[in-house]
Amino acid sequence: MKGMTVIVKKVTQFMAPVIFIFGIYVVLNGHLSPGGGFAGGVIMASAFILQILANGEILDKLRKEESGLEFLESTAILGFLVVAALGLLLSGSFVFFSNFLKQGVIGELLSAGIIPLENIIVGTEVCAAIATIFIALVVFKDEVTK
Repeated sequence: MKGMTVIVKKVTQFMAPVIFIFGIYVVLNGHLSPGGGFAGGVIMASAFILQILANGEILDKLRKEESGLEFLESTAILGFLVVAALGLLLSGSFVFFSNFLKQGVIGELLSAGIIPLENIIVGTEVCAAIATIFIALVVFKDEVTK
């Protein structure tokens, strides 16, 4: 997979970090505004996909990234289950996903207990999953064309 023109690469160098930071913003403010873990994760993955499309990454490097992203995805899923189980154990009500963190003032960033934590975990998992799917499709396309 070869890259695009110099102009596209330079614009991508500027835009990809901005897109990624916006994705982080959507994840962190998901309990206060529309968005959350899934939407923010897709936005963050689009920054990775934009970089791959613009620069035309080498397939060996993409295969290494794919295995790293698969590990990150599995770790995020485990983290999601651990936080849910901690709610079961620490809340005293024996309810899965029970809130065990202190709730703050409504409308502030740290006001929703475990929901922001779960949004961060879901955003990480979705970002890794979407990027892994895209990389797998790129690698598969290259293997089929050979």
